[in-house]
Amino acid sequence: MIKFFRKIRYNLMEQNKTGKYLKYAIGEIILVVIGILIALQINNWNEARKSKVFETEILTQVQANLIKDKLTLQNIASNFQKAIESSNKILESKWSDQDKDSLKYWLADIIQFDRFQPLTNAYEVLKSKGIDQIQNKQLRFLLGTYYDDEAKNTMESIKDIEETFKVEWIPILRNDFDDAKFKTYAIPKDITLFTQESNAKNIIKINRDNFGGGKDRIENTIKTIENIQEIISKELN
Repeated sequence: MIKFFRKIRYNLMEQNKTGKYLKYAIGEIILVVIGILIALQINNWNEARKSKVFETEILTQVQANLIKDKLTLQNIASNFQKAIESSNKILESKWSDQDKDSLKYWLADIIQFDRFQPLTNAYEVLKSKGIDQIQNKQLRFLLGTYYDDEAKNTMESIKDIEETFKVEWIPILRNDFDDAKFKTYAIPKDITLFTQESNAKNIIKINRDNFGGGKDRIENTIKTIENIQEIISKELN
């Protein structure tokens, strides 16, 4: 088309028809501009399409990671709840024969720990590309809240229980227990270590509060995960 206008323009110039020549010259310029604008628009469409494809793929991966994180946290919260309940049983027991028989199982619920490592691979890819690849502002905010704040704090809270196990319980297990199997049973040499006031019993009291605080934090983190999952599901559908 441009060659066609250029040929006409040259003919007009040779024929000294200046007015028509200018009109065709302007027409040629307009065509060039329109062509550039169309090319830019097509490029923008392609970039928008690529961005949407990336957003869909990364949100699918984030969703998969969150499903696993949530399941792990739910299991840990369940273990923490068992620890709290067993702590209460030991601290409040009248020590019937049945209670004495149950002590080894209650202690196994308490003298244990869990680990949590949030799956961040999809989020790290997203951050490397730019968090603004996610169009939903609320989703961007919640992703930052979870990965950069809540997940890390929850992980540290869970680590606190492990530290108590290492620092407080391991020496007692070595010196005052006949046998123990992690999260299954723990048999003390003398049950008076827990039926009467002792350092071990004080550790249970303190640790009960840690389990409670950890469980509350986990439950709040799970709520954040569920909020993110709900928004992602809407974005993907």
